[in-house]
Amino acid sequence: MHIFFSGIGGGGVGPLALIAKQAGYDVSGSDSQGSVNIDQIKQQGIDYYIGQTAEAIAAHHAKHPIDWFVFSSGITRTNPNHPEIVFAKEHNIPFSLRDELLNKIIADQKLKLIGIAGTHGKSTTTAMTMWLFHELGIPIGHSVGAKVPFAPMGQLQPGSEFFVYECDEFDNNFLAFSPYLSVITGVAWDHHEIFPTRESYQKAYRQFIGQSQHTLMWKEDAAHIELPESPALTLLDKSDKGIAEITLPGEFNRQDAWLSVLSVHRVTKTPMADLVAIIARFPGLKQRMELIAPNLYSNYAHTPEKITGGMLTALELAKDQDVIVIYEPLTNRRQHYIRDQYKTSFKGAKKLYWVPSYLAREDPNLAVLTPAELLQSVDEPADKQAAELDDTLLATIKKHLTAGDMVVAMGASGGGSLDEWLRNHFGGK
Repeated sequence: MHIFFSGIGGGGVGPLALIAKQAGYDVSGSDSQGSVNIDQIKQQGIDYYIGQTAEAIAAHHAKHPIDWFVFSSGITRTNPNHPEIVFAKEHNIPFSLRDELLNKIIADQKLKLIGIAGTHGKSTTTAMTMWLFHELGIPIGHSVGAKVPFAPMGQLQPGSEFFVYECDEFDNNFLAFSPYLSVITGVAWDHHEIFPTRESYQKAYRQFIGQSQHTLMWKEDAAHIELPESPALTLLDKSDKGIAEITLPGEFNRQDAWLSVLSVHRVTKTPMADLVAIIARFPGLKQRMELIAPNLYSNYAHTPEKITGGMLTALELAKDQDVIVIYEPLTNRRQHYIRDQYKTSFKGAKKLYWVPSYLAREDPNLAVLTPAELLQSVDEPADKQAAELDDTLLATIKKHLTAGDMVVAMGASGGGSLDEWLRNHFGGK
């Protein structure tokens, strides 16, 4: 069967394309632009093209008939009449979101799903869980929405019993799954275009947990979503002494690591001490306090909670250095909901430079909030200013680095982002 993936460079569809190929399917795809994920697709010899037009998919289909069209939900949210979707409909090609195919692969391979969900921390926790299995020499299937140095973003190893999956709540993706074990890293209202009220977001998490055979999560999150007690629920305390045994930098990192350790211990019975020793060697993942040049870090952070976590890690690493933050909000839409929540998120920074929001899946009816407008909601640090991704900011960053400051870029990823701009200028991969 030939499966075509539209948006094959995306953090959800890209890993699935790799998994489908390893599961024995004939795989190809397309994307609107190149990316780091596309590089992995290319390395696996998967046929793809850049430029999602009706003409391109028609030529592709004529050469290699498509049996199943799988697409990212972002495709239709950006353009309900996306030319590739229209082509699939007109040519009676079965089409679906990624969850249908992944569920089929999980069922066909008789895998037990470890689903890792949460508003923040799910990529890190997924990668940490993968790392533990990797170092134990236990084969698994996995899908993670970030680049890791020890494995591809999607993989299905022969002999796997478990599948570790970063379950994204966007477009209710995670509600398509019934995990053997679910792990909830944290819950704070997000994706407001999908969940218009806080209650609708909490309800989705309650449903996901209800579909799981067992769930590990923090007590405070269970209380936040008003989750009733259940034998299928293990509630964890962030004051647990075991967390202090983990030596990774950053309080949030240590909490994510503890979730991973407990998860792998539960399903493999590996002694906790062994898992704690392994997690201490975790090599990190792309854009999670990633060092891309001396004293220059990139950190994917788009909610106040994630920014706070990034700041705590940065301050631990900095020691006696001043921490300078460059922040790029992810989507203008999100800013209309969270603009009043920033207040002390950047606490500890010496100076904050705020650049324009990274725009994606936007509501055209919402006014684009400027850096100057958004900065009005920031109480700390006192020294803050609006900026642009231009030569002036580049010179400013170099000046801070020369002075020995730690510069932390927080924001989006992808084409045209602050992260990509910095890598282009400072040579990060």
